[in-house]
Amino acid sequence: MTIAANLGYPRIGPRRELKTALEAFWAGRMPENELLDTARALRAGGRAVQQAAGIGHIPSGDFALYDHVLQTACALGAIPPGYGWNGEGPVTLATLFALARGARGTAAERDAGIPAEAPALEMTKWFDTNYHYLVPRVGTGTPFRLTSNPWAEAVAEGMATGCRTRPVLLGPVSFLLLSKAEDGVNSLALLPKLLPAYAAALRGIADAGAAWVQIDEPCLVTDLPVGAEAAYRQAFRALADAAPGLNILLGTYFGGLRENLPLAFALPVAGVHLDLVRAPEQLDAALEVAGSEQWLSLGLVDGRNIWRADLRVALGLAQRAAQRDGGARRLMVAPSCSLLHVPHDLAMEEALEPALRRRLAFANQKLREVALLARGLDEGERAIADALSESDRVVGERRADPRVHDPAVAARLAAATPAMESRAHPYAARAEAQRARLGLPLFPVTTIGSFPQTEAVRKARAAHAKGKLDGAAYEAEMERLIAESVAWQEEIGVDVPVHGEFERNDMVKYFGEQLAGYAFTKHGWVQSYGSRCVAPPIIWGDVSRPAPMTLRWSRYAQSLTRRPMKGMLTGPVTMLQWSFVRDDIPREAVCRQIALAIRDEVRDLEEAGIPIIQIDEPAFREGLPLRAADRDDYLRWAVACFRLSAAGVRDETQIHTHMCYSEFNDIIGAIAAMDADVISIETARSRMDLLEAFTHFAYPNEIGPGVWDIHSPRVPDAAEMASLFRLALAKLPPERLWLNPDCGCKTRGWAEVKPAVENLVRAARVLRAEAV
Repeated sequence: MTIAANLGYPRIGPRRELKTALEAFWAGRMPENELLDTARALRAGGRAVQQAAGIGHIPSGDFALYDHVLQTACALGAIPPGYGWNGEGPVTLATLFALARGARGTAAERDAGIPAEAPALEMTKWFDTNYHYLVPRVGTGTPFRLTSNPWAEAVAEGMATGCRTRPVLLGPVSFLLLSKAEDGVNSLALLPKLLPAYAAALRGIADAGAAWVQIDEPCLVTDLPVGAEAAYRQAFRALADAAPGLNILLGTYFGGLRENLPLAFALPVAGVHLDLVRAPEQLDAALEVAGSEQWLSLGLVDGRNIWRADLRVALGLAQRAAQRDGGARRLMVAPSCSLLHVPHDLAMEEALEPALRRRLAFANQKLREVALLARGLDEGERAIADALSESDRVVGERRADPRVHDPAVAARLAAATPAMESRAHPYAARAEAQRARLGLPLFPVTTIGSFPQTEAVRKARAAHAKGKLDGAAYEAEMERLIAESVAWQEEIGVDVPVHGEFERNDMVKYFGEQLAGYAFTKHGWVQSYGSRCVAPPIIWGDVSRPAPMTLRWSRYAQSLTRRPMKGMLTGPVTMLQWSFVRDDIPREAVCRQIALAIRDEVRDLEEAGIPIIQIDEPAFREGLPLRAADRDDYLRWAVACFRLSAAGVRDETQIHTHMCYSEFNDIIGAIAAMDADVISIETARSRMDLLEAFTHFAYPNEIGPGVWDIHSPRVPDAAEMASLFRLALAKLPPERLWLNPDCGCKTRGWAEVKPAVENLVRAARVLRAEAV
């Protein structure tokens, strides 16, 4: 019998209950036991939903209070010194959250012995998704040991309610490959020390009553480093021996196994999961090499996007698998990856346009699609005939919808030329014209764009959206906030002020709401990191800009100061990456449509006298294919789209871009090819390590290395900022350096932002004095 399975379930709650609880706990308004009760209730609710949908293998241990990689590190004893863990016993919430957010000097941290200056772990993107994970730090001194067994606890929790679950662990090889190795050690060399902790975890899982365990090794869909194949063989031999009665499902996703496919099936595992949405072509090769007793988990429902599955196509793939070897193959049907990356429930989206709503599936709907496919495979197409007919009707309706394709957009795209992707003159000539126009001092101080979205700001925007605050009153309130922020920036000496983006709900949503081809949800939240949730817009049709989007606010802000105001835009690649993108045309075509729309906005800002325009591309690296062989094509069109959006301006107009939490070494050439006059990047958590790529490459344009980690509530003083900036001065020419935070300040409070930006200005004055 085919098993309907799931690889992971959204952890934030259908109404972001986890976010609310975490932030109340951090603010001291909720005790620890209530936070844990909330988490327990969310897990129970998720199990109940999956059981009701007909899922046979329900995941557990996929829940985390902040991040599953951090949870794994804490459970395995991969905790750097200085965070209050003495090497024995369970890890406290004070330690976990200090690792995640940096210490805040709370009573709980003091009691745990955590110094107030303890910084957060580095954060980066989870493969090519918009989920962020905390990067474990490992080295020869890491005391790997099982501090607790959250996976066994999760199994026991489910068993107590009559639900036997399949716990999910990040596998040991991927854990090490995704960690930051210290002491100059190769992380894979630490595998022998790490494996006993994993073995103890598996024995506990088996003792708790689990029949299966899902060990995720997503690095198997990447280009493996030297030594990884031997590490996989060593690791899985040890895991299989640790709990012989426990069936191991090897989880792979986000791409095809390609040359690693024989390795995956040669490991001593009971089954292998394949992402057949991203890589359907790997099915035939898998069927050839899979052992006669091995289960094959077919990832047929897209766990990364919100479009409804074409059930007939998906069932056809499943039938191909079942027909091989006389139909004796052991099969599971599942989403392509964890459903962490999609919202909870489409049923909550009552306001969506009905035709679009019919084309969508969120996590709960995807579970039903999985169960339908499993039933169709076992009982035949007639058993799910109504569902197949409905799927066919929706697929046909979408293809025939005249609103999806705009002839004017197609004509403009066809008329775009390569010449439109280049500035009139190279950077050196532009820099001279910009210095003459802007008159900025050495080490100009600016921020990335956004200021705190306080409760008052959110209430005003919500009241306006609901019609409780009329347009004139809303605009007056926004003008007041902008005027206050500009006056404050002038008072403390910020060289290039920003208007603060108070009118913006989200850096993608704000623009998408003003572009044709976008749609929005009310409850379509997904976790980005910790308590940070985003509701990605849906690109359902051709994209164009009916009217200016930011001009009114940027023009007003510039009228308040003689200093050069920055106009703030989100770039085309990020608009693409942080949306749920249509899957009926190539992503490149969608991105070029967005680029032309942003180009129109850039030209309008320039004509309005805005001298600096920042086109943010924090998701630029996120779109990079996981395989090196596929990257050149992506970088070609991604760079071209950014340049298409930015290149229509005069030399004296300065173009900035911003990127955060990215490793730049392998794409530094492409970043230089974007030809932004100034790039600001995240460097505080890495203590300027990310600048190495820019120095070794001899990056030709200007750089703003971040000296304040805004993702942590810590407020560094001016001396700390100056000290960090001196590391940049040792690597780059002073005339090409800017002073700024890592990222926008939207998620921080004014009590943190004001002293931090004031310290930024003080640091600049000290550094300028030293440079004289």
